[in-house]
Amino acid sequence: MFKEFKAFIAKGNALAMAIGIVIGAAFTSIVNSLVDDIIMPPLGLLIGNVDFTNLFLSLNGTHYDTLKAAQDAGAPTINYGLFINNVISFLIITFSVFLIVKLISKYMPQEPKQPATKECPYCLSSVPEKATKCPHCTSELVATEGNATV
Repeated sequence: MFKEFKAFIAKGNALAMAIGIVIGAAFTSIVNSLVDDIIMPPLGLLIGNVDFTNLFLSLNGTHYDTLKAAQDAGAPTINYGLFINNVISFLIITFSVFLIVKLISKYMPQEPKQPATKECPYCLSSVPEKATKCPHCTSELVATEGNATV
C-alpha cells in the first residue's frame, strides 16, 4: 500500500493538483483582501453603510432587536439578511476574479495558433489542410472539408 501511495504522489497530476491547491489558497486571501479592503469600503460608503446582518425572521414569534439577541436567547431564526450579504459578497468576489483573470490574460504571452495540417497518405508528411498536392512527394491529395470528402 505504501508503494502505491508513493507512486500516486510521484505522478505529475497529483503534484500539479497539490501545487494548484496551495496557490488557490494563497489566491483566496488576495481576493478576500481585494474585496474586504479595497472594494467594500467605497461600496459601503456609496450605498450608505447598509448592513443586512440583522434582517431575520424569528420563528418562535418573539421580537428581538438583533440577530445576536435572538441567537443568545436560543430562538430559531431564518437569517435572510446573512444570505443577502453572502450573495452580494459572492457577486463581488466573482466579478473581482473575472477582472483579475482578464487583466492577467491580457498581459500573458499567448502561443501562436498553429495552422491546420493533415498527413499525406503517401509519404506521411505534414501538409496544410487545404493542400491538393503534397509539396514533398507531389502526390495528388483528396481535398476534405471537415469530415466530408470534396
